[in-house]
Amino acid sequence: MSDFIQLIRPWDFLDIFLVSLILYRLLLLVKGTRAAQMLLGLILLLAASLLSSRLNLYTLDWLIQSFWAQIVLAVIILFQPEIRRALAQMGGSRLFPAVSRLAGFKSLEELVRASVALSKRGIGALMIIEREISLSDLIEVGTPMDAKVSRELLLSIFHPTSPIHDGAVIIRGNRIVAAGCFLPLPLTTKLSKTLGTRHRAGVGLTDETDAVGIVISEETGEISVAMDGGLQKNLEMDDLRELLNALFAKK
Repeated sequence: MSDFIQLIRPWDFLDIFLVSLILYRLLLLVKGTRAAQMLLGLILLLAASLLSSRLNLYTLDWLIQSFWAQIVLAVIILFQPEIRRALAQMGGSRLFPAVSRLAGFKSLEELVRASVALSKRGIGALMIIEREISLSDLIEVGTPMDAKVSRELLLSIFHPTSPIHDGAVIIRGNRIVAAGCFLPLPLTTKLSKTLGTRHRAGVGLTDETDAVGIVISEETGEISVAMDGGLQKNLEMDDLRELLNALFAKK
């Protein structure tokens, strides 16, 4: 036992910690998604492989071993959305995440007031709030701005006569950094066909990044919030305020 302890190097603890951290982050990434069920299926397949080898079930063992030979390709196909999201998070994370929070209660309240005003007027809108993952690539293709978040400015941007009303507004901190940004539509088929372009774009973006989107329906005036690839619909003013405060308000 003492000889085994002497063989342990300080770097081995770092190695174990890094592997554990990677596995933990991967589990968090697939938690609550279809990928979690796929991962369970792979674990069951591994158990079947061990059992077939132990019981000498040659044909079954050959089939399973043939599958394992293509496991890398299979994992890429099965976990494509999760892999894309993980790479986006790794490449887009900033060193100083504090700037991703909405600065101050006033900015939150201005967003709530603007959303309610747009809803009452039946004006469609999509407001994206950047968090940890940078949205610089989307900001570059929009109209650059550097203005404080305000109800009046958001109303003027999304007014039907505005040349940039069709795109999304991107908010970083307490500043509107770009308007008229067109977001790529998701390729997934899991979204309801009844959702409009704004809703689909908002849900698609929040599925691949940690951004939060506020969507105002032009047809119904309904206020929705897109986050984590999902959509919370039919929010009232107090519901929206409470949700944004929970996500962004400084403790």
